Amino acid sequence: MQSITDQLIAEKDGAIGRIAFNNPERRNAISYEMWQAMPPALEAFAADDAIRVIIVSGADGKAFSAGADVSQFESKRASKDATAEYNAAVAQAVERLKSCDKPTIAKIEGYCLGGGLNVALSCDLRIASDDARFSIPAAKLGLGYRYGSIRTLIDIVGPAFAKEILYTARQFNADEALAMRLVNRVLPRAELNEYVESYAARIAGNAPLTVYAVKRIVTEALKDSAARDLELCEQVVERCFASEDYKEGRRAFLEKRKPKFAGR
Repeated sequence: MQSITDQLIAEKDGAIGRIAFNNPERRNAISYEMWQAMPPALEAFAADDAIRVIIVSGADGKAFSAGADVSQFESKRASKDATAEYNAAVAQAVERLKSCDKPTIAKIEGYCLGGGLNVALSCDLRIASDDARFSIPAAKLGLGYRYGSIRTLIDIVGPAFAKEILYTARQFNADEALAMRLVNRVLPRAELNEYVESYAARIAGNAPLTVYAVKRIVTEALKDSAARDLELCEQVVERCFASEDYKEGRRAFLEKRKPKFAGR
């Protein structure tokens, strides 16, 4: 798969799509080029029926991401127009990750800060090593944090913890993150890779249409009631019942074997 930058690795591995931040000199800080590269990588995975789940991680195992690459701000955000262009690239990357039809897992080791945490929060699941560290340091930098990002944080941890994270701008350890529901699971670092691979394989082995329906309905449920598309929710459920996978699931259950789902 071709990429806009070698700082973002996008690979297909059987049923798993992998996106890895590869900027180790800056603890995998996300450059403008990396933000630009994320949407086409996700589009390629979305268009590939063989891909059932996507894992997002840091490439070197030392950090998920220390946030946006601040060293570029002087050149990439030097004017109002340049700042708007930079912010648009970030918004497009985050929104494409949120709207991805495939399940997404953030595998978090080490630092997961600022924009890096925003990426992790845009994934469906977050699984972290016990030495992971989390922070949104906007209040230390004088940055405004936009509605969409704060809304996502509130949806995951609730308003009180969202305020604590943003007001204090301090780093939280993995146990604190788990208590706040910022992450789904915390594992010893030595066990993290195997656990995430096993989790991804489990998801990939399930019925894709069912997983897609769940993702769509959860997305609709989190919207304001007037904005929810309940007709779409009904359609994705009916699609499951009308599918060959539903027949295969029933047959496999009766025959006491593992089902082979085709996504149709």
